[in-house]
Amino acid sequence: MNFKIRSKIFRDFESLHPLLEIWKGSNNTIVFTNGCFDLIHHGHIDSLQKSAAFGTKLIVGLNSDESVRILKGENRPILGEMERATILAAFEMVDAVIIFNEETPAELIAKIVPDVLVKGAQYEIHEIAGHDTVLNNGGTVETLDLVEGISTSELIDRIKKL
Repeated sequence: MNFKIRSKIFRDFESLHPLLEIWKGSNNTIVFTNGCFDLIHHGHIDSLQKSAAFGTKLIVGLNSDESVRILKGENRPILGEMERATILAAFEMVDAVIIFNEETPAELIAKIVPDVLVKGAQYEIHEIAGHDTVLNNGGTVETLDLVEGISTSELIDRIKKL
């Protein structure tokens, strides 16, 4: 893995914190989104591009393998956390990928305190983990319409039928 990609991947908040402080000190608008990102598809790319457009630095919270199993079941993830993190970090619009073990990124969001929190429009704002932290600190919570007809679960089902 090349240095530029590797330098965008963080396993904990403590390793991200110095870079985050530089970004905040330079008046960047910090955007945070999160997900499992198991088997990247065009819907993921769409949401990452739209999320990045809300600010100047995009941080992607990535569910760890353990966290994905809790959310999606024992047969997931398909790709391991470092494989998923590497793919995400390779995208130009992603400035940092941070892996978290919890079921939701609420604790991580409380440490990062992004200016903008982005999730899919299938959630009401009050259902989005970390919304209270962001709103209480003067930030905004944005929701995105997802690309219809594509999800990782649907993609896995299609592959199984081959």
